[in-house]
Amino acid sequence: MNCPACGAPITQKPDTEGFQCDFCHSVFYPGEEDDGVVVSAVAADSGLSLNCPICQQPLVDATVTTVHVQYCTECHGLLLPMNVLPSLIEARRAGVTAAVQTPPDHADMKRAIKCPRCHRRMDTHSYAGPGNVIVDSCGDCFLIWLDRGELTRIAHAPDEGETSDSDW
Repeated sequence: MNCPACGAPITQKPDTEGFQCDFCHSVFYPGEEDDGVVVSAVAADSGLSLNCPICQQPLVDATVTTVHVQYCTECHGLLLPMNVLPSLIEARRAGVTAAVQTPPDHADMKRAIKCPRCHRRMDTHSYAGPGNVIVDSCGDCFLIWLDRGELTRIAHAPDEGETSDSDW
Protein backbone atom coordinates (compact mmCIF):
# COMPACT_ATOMS: atom_id res chain seq x y z
CA MET A 1 0.00 0.00 0.00
CA ASN A 2 1.27 3.47 -0.84
CA CYS A 3 0.90 6.88 0.75
CA PRO A 4 -2.09 8.82 -0.61
CA ALA A 5 -0.10 12.06 -0.24
CA CYS A 6 3.17 11.24 -2.00
CA GLY A 7 2.95 7.64 -3.29
CA ALA A 8 5.82 6.25 -1.19
CA PRO A 9 5.47 2.97 0.73
CA ILE A 10 3.67 3.13 4.06
CA THR A 11 4.04 0.92 7.14
CA GLN A 12 1.62 0.17 9.94
CA LYS A 13 2.11 2.21 13.11
CA PRO A 14 2.62 -0.05 16.14
CA ASP A 15 -0.44 -0.51 18.37
CA THR A 16 -2.77 1.48 16.08
CA GLU A 17 -4.90 0.95 12.99
CA GLY A 18 -2.97 3.73 11.26
CA PHE A 19 -0.15 3.73 8.75
CA GLN A 20 2.75 6.16 8.37
CA CYS A 21 4.52 7.13 5.18
CA ASP A 22 8.18 6.12 5.14
CA PHE A 23 9.05 9.23 3.09
CA CYS A 24 6.84 12.22 3.99
CA HIS A 25 5.78 10.85 7.42
CA SER A 26 2.07 11.50 6.75
CA VAL A 27 -0.25 9.41 8.88
CA PHE A 28 -3.03 7.53 7.15
CA TYR A 29 -6.01 5.80 8.77
CA PRO A 30 -7.69 3.63 6.17
CA GLY A 31 -11.45 3.60 6.24
CA GLU A 32 -13.95 1.07 5.07
CA GLU A 33 -13.49 0.10 1.43
CA ASP A 34 -15.92 -1.56 -0.97
CA ASP A 35 -17.88 -4.55 0.34
CA GLY A 36 -17.33 -3.36 3.93
CA VAL A 37 -13.60 -4.13 3.85
CA VAL A 38 -11.34 -2.55 6.46
CA VAL A 39 -7.64 -2.92 5.66
CA SER A 40 -5.75 -4.07 8.74
CA ALA A 41 -2.18 -4.58 7.54
CA VAL A 42 0.12 -4.11 4.60
CA ALA A 43 1.39 -7.24 2.85
CA ALA A 44 4.73 -8.46 4.15
CA ASP A 45 7.80 -8.19 1.97
CA SER A 46 8.89 -11.68 3.08
CA GLY A 47 7.94 -13.28 -0.22
CA LEU A 48 5.29 -15.37 1.56
CA SER A 49 2.39 -13.06 0.79
CA LEU A 50 -0.23 -14.05 -1.75
CA ASN A 51 -0.72 -12.08 -4.95
CA CYS A 52 -4.02 -11.01 -6.46
CA PRO A 53 -5.12 -13.45 -9.19
CA ILE A 54 -6.40 -10.53 -11.28
CA CYS A 55 -3.74 -7.81 -11.12
CA GLN A 56 -0.87 -9.67 -9.38
CA GLN A 57 -0.50 -7.04 -6.62
CA PRO A 58 0.28 -8.36 -3.12
CA LEU A 59 -2.89 -9.03 -1.12
CA VAL A 60 -3.20 -7.32 2.25
CA ASP A 61 -4.82 -8.48 5.47
CA ALA A 62 -8.27 -7.04 6.02
CA THR A 63 -11.54 -7.73 7.76
CA VAL A 64 -15.16 -7.66 6.67
CA THR A 65 -17.32 -7.36 9.77
CA THR A 66 -15.16 -9.61 11.99
CA VAL A 67 -14.04 -12.06 9.29
CA HIS A 68 -10.38 -12.10 8.23
CA VAL A 69 -9.89 -11.89 4.46
CA GLN A 70 -7.14 -11.12 1.97
CA TYR A 71 -7.82 -7.97 -0.06
CA CYS A 72 -6.41 -6.37 -3.19
CA THR A 73 -6.05 -2.60 -2.84
CA GLU A 74 -5.79 -2.26 -6.65
CA CYS A 75 -8.80 -4.16 -8.04
CA HIS A 76 -10.64 -4.45 -4.67
CA GLY A 77 -11.12 -8.23 -4.90
CA LEU A 78 -11.48 -10.52 -1.87
CA LEU A 79 -9.89 -13.90 -1.16
CA LEU A 80 -11.46 -15.86 1.69
CA PRO A 81 -11.97 -19.40 2.95
CA MET A 82 -15.12 -20.96 1.50
CA ASN A 83 -16.44 -21.98 4.92
CA VAL A 84 -16.72 -18.38 6.18
CA LEU A 85 -18.71 -17.08 3.20
CA PRO A 86 -22.21 -17.99 4.52
CA SER A 87 -21.68 -16.26 7.89
CA LEU A 88 -20.05 -13.31 6.16
CA ILE A 89 -23.07 -12.89 3.88
CA GLU A 90 -25.43 -13.02 6.87
CA ALA A 91 -23.40 -10.39 8.68
CA ARG A 92 -23.39 -8.13 5.59
CA ARG A 93 -27.17 -8.57 5.23
CA ALA A 94 -27.76 -6.94 8.61
CA GLY A 95 -29.33 -3.59 7.94
CA VAL A 96 -30.12 -4.27 4.28
CA THR A 97 -33.62 -2.94 3.71
CA ALA A 98 -34.23 -3.48 -0.01
CA ALA A 99 -33.32 -6.52 -2.06
CA VAL A 100 -31.83 -5.84 -5.49
CA GLN A 101 -31.31 -8.45 -8.20
CA THR A 102 -28.68 -7.67 -10.84
CA PRO A 103 -27.82 -9.73 -13.92
CA PRO A 104 -24.50 -11.59 -13.94
CA ASP A 105 -21.72 -10.72 -16.35
CA HIS A 106 -21.52 -13.93 -18.39
CA ALA A 107 -18.16 -12.86 -19.84
CA ASP A 108 -16.70 -13.75 -16.42
CA MET A 109 -17.38 -17.44 -17.17
CA LYS A 110 -14.67 -17.36 -19.84
CA ARG A 111 -11.84 -16.06 -17.71
CA ALA A 112 -9.20 -18.31 -16.23
CA ILE A 113 -7.45 -17.16 -13.07
CA LYS A 114 -4.99 -19.02 -10.88
CA CYS A 115 -5.37 -19.69 -7.18
CA PRO A 116 -3.09 -17.35 -5.23
CA ARG A 117 -2.05 -20.22 -2.94
CA CYS A 118 -1.51 -23.30 -5.16
CA HIS A 119 -1.35 -21.54 -8.57
CA ARG A 120 -3.74 -24.03 -10.19
CA ARG A 121 -6.60 -22.77 -12.31
CA MET A 122 -9.60 -21.78 -10.18
CA ASP A 123 -13.06 -23.09 -11.08
CA THR A 124 -15.29 -20.36 -12.51
CA HIS A 125 -18.99 -20.89 -11.80
CA SER A 126 -22.22 -19.23 -10.78
CA TYR A 127 -22.53 -18.70 -7.06
CA ALA A 128 -25.06 -21.24 -5.75
CA GLY A 129 -26.91 -18.67 -3.63
CA PRO A 130 -28.67 -15.45 -4.56
CA GLY A 131 -27.10 -12.50 -6.32
CA ASN A 132 -26.47 -13.70 -9.87
CA VAL A 133 -22.74 -13.60 -9.23
CA ILE A 134 -20.04 -15.57 -11.01
CA VAL A 135 -17.25 -16.55 -8.61
CA ASP A 136 -13.90 -18.29 -8.78
CA SER A 137 -13.00 -21.00 -6.29
CA CYS A 138 -10.20 -23.44 -5.56
CA GLY A 139 -11.47 -26.80 -4.29
CA ASP A 140 -7.96 -27.88 -3.31
CA CYS A 141 -7.27 -24.84 -1.10
CA PHE A 142 -10.93 -24.22 -0.13
CA LEU A 143 -10.65 -20.57 -1.17
CA ILE A 144 -13.07 -18.33 -3.03
CA TRP A 145 -12.32 -15.16 -4.97
CA LEU A 146 -14.92 -12.40 -5.13
CA ASP A 147 -14.46 -9.47 -7.49
CA ARG A 148 -15.20 -5.91 -6.41
CA GLY A 149 -18.81 -5.51 -5.35
CA GLU A 150 -19.77 -9.20 -5.57
CA LEU A 151 -20.13 -9.65 -1.81
CA THR A 152 -22.46 -6.66 -1.71
CA ARG A 153 -24.47 -8.02 -4.66
CA ILE A 154 -24.90 -11.35 -2.89
CA ALA A 155 -25.84 -9.70 0.41
CA HIS A 156 -28.36 -7.37 -1.26
CA ALA A 157 -29.97 -10.08 -3.41
CA PRO A 158 -33.43 -11.39 -2.54
CA ASP A 159 -33.58 -14.62 -0.58
CA GLU A 160 -34.70 -17.75 -2.39
CA GLY A 161 -38.43 -17.59 -2.98
CA GLU A 162 -38.57 -13.79 -2.81
CA THR A 163 -39.67 -12.01 -5.94
CA SER A 164 -38.82 -8.54 -7.07
CA ASP A 165 -40.53 -6.25 -9.55
CA SER A 166 -37.98 -7.22 -12.19
CA ASP A 167 -39.13 -10.87 -12.01
CA TRP A 168 -42.51 -10.01 -13.59
